[in-house]
Amino acid sequence: MPGCFKKTLFALASLISFASFILIVVAMGTPKWITGKILCKTGADLVNATDPELVKFIGEIYYGLFRGGKIRQCGLGGRRSKFTIFPHMVKKLNTGLHVVIIMFLCVAIFFSLVSFGFCILNAIKVPYRAINGPAGACLWNFLAGGFVVLAVTSFMAAVKLHHLTERIANFRENVFRFVILEECFEDCFWICVASATAHAVNLLLIAITGINFPKIKTKTEEVNVTAEDIMY
Repeated sequence: MPGCFKKTLFALASLISFASFILIVVAMGTPKWITGKILCKTGADLVNATDPELVKFIGEIYYGLFRGGKIRQCGLGGRRSKFTIFPHMVKKLNTGLHVVIIMFLCVAIFFSLVSFGFCILNAIKVPYRAINGPAGACLWNFLAGGFVVLAVTSFMAAVKLHHLTERIANFRENVFRFVILEECFEDCFWICVASATAHAVNLLLIAITGINFPKIKTKTEEVNVTAEDIMY
């Protein structure tokens, strides 16, 4: 049986792995990875809008991995619309990269659950095989965190290098053209970053369980038996 200290650390690591699983699932299902402001360039050019008038042509956009929405401002008031990435919009995007991001997160979810199970196993007993022990728990946490990092990095590449926001903003816009004034990563993106950080914390906790701390020994007082004690 593992010691009380190791039990506590592995129990904490299992909770962190399960929390990471929840974080990734929530992030994937929430449509706010990116928010931004979009300018209706065509409308602004038609009326030669100056700085004070540009407000009438600045809308908003938000989206996640599967759906999103935007507010079009082309001089005649805001028009709200919602959209889904699959199955139509994905043709406009970098399909391979977008699917790879989702696959990375799905694999990360799987490894998060595996690491959760391994941490529970190590909290209950000491496995006979090394792969089932701390080494295995480290491996699964490393893989889970690694795939989350790959997903986050790929998403950043899609946004910054492949102009994902601009492609989405101009989807099915035959008359007006929109340009991106600003875009920022929202909570769901940072939730994935937190998930990767959680697995890094788990690696640290599991590493601590392998440290053999010196045991504190209490000194016992030596009993001196004298001749007088024997007599009485």
